[in-house]
Amino acid sequence: MNKTLYDLTKEDWNSLFPVKLVEHNPEWRTIYTKEKEKIIKKLGAEIILRIEHFGSTSIQNIKAKPYIDILIQVSSDHLFSEEIIAKLKEIGYTYFKVPERDNISAYMSFGKGYNLNGVKEQIFHIHMCPKDNVMCKQTDFRDYLNSNFERAKQYEALKLELESKYKNDRGAYVLGKTDFINETIKMVK
Repeated sequence: MNKTLYDLTKEDWNSLFPVKLVEHNPEWRTIYTKEKEKIIKKLGAEIILRIEHFGSTSIQNIKAKPYIDILIQVSSDHLFSEEIIAKLKEIGYTYFKVPERDNISAYMSFGKGYNLNGVKEQIFHIHMCPKDNVMCKQTDFRDYLNSNFERAKQYEALKLELESKYKNDRGAYVLGKTDFINETIKMVK
């Protein structure tokens, strides 16, 4: 029997998909745009209130995991929609519910490109939520770092430090960035 993403343990995720930062690739913007078009065609523009590229691949001149993070804002009525889950599955996405934690309300997450046989594919993450979800502030973080080179380089240095410590612990890597991200979002205000 073949494993699916749902069958993977934390240890499986960490060994199959370790944290590996690469040089910034200007093609990430084009890759995002092509995927955005596929998503809009599949879901329809009336469901998507906003769609944006965010995360480290959207920040110029810093190293990043080569994953394309996509924020999709939907109305509260569409949150956890079985129809959306089914439509995105048709174009290769696997659905994961992100549970409520700290100051983040539960939201929909989708992954694409995780290949369990080791073949490298472009990985995409969709984070889908209503406007009032704190995830929507990630675009403020992106914009601030794109206009503040020094702060962006500080973020890159933190990411490199965390990569060296947590190459095989994706959760610890992500948590290690939280304070920096929150501090930066406060700077935006």
